[in-house]
Amino acid sequence: MQKVEHIGIAVKDLDLSVPLFEKILNTVCYKTECVSSENVNTAFFQTGSTKIELLESTTPDGVIAKFIEKRGEGIHHLAFEVADIHAEMERLQNEGFTLLNAAPKQGADNKLVCFLHPKGTNGVLIELCQEIR
Repeated sequence: MQKVEHIGIAVKDLDLSVPLFEKILNTVCYKTECVSSENVNTAFFQTGSTKIELLESTTPDGVIAKFIEKRGEGIHHLAFEVADIHAEMERLQNEGFTLLNAAPKQGADNKLVCFLHPKGTNGVLIELCQEIR
């Protein structure tokens, strides 16, 4: 793993949360994106070499809506940049981690992504991400 690529934060409403995080981080949101396959709208902020990704559910039964219903708004996942997502998925699976998807899928911000099941990571949802080349 190369670095923390971003921290994902589940929010109820991007229209309220984007201005809040712009004030907190003292920077503007540089990108918003809908990831229809995951039923989320995202907003990105750059802070140093790490990004903050706000995630808003687009459906009442989406993964982010369920997360907020269960745990409230807050940190949803940590994403780590990897050079070769396929090799890293194989390595982690061989180490005994459970992957939430068998193959990388298209994520936000031009990334291939894969998640590790939080039951095997002390309750932290871990995302692996690789820039699509």
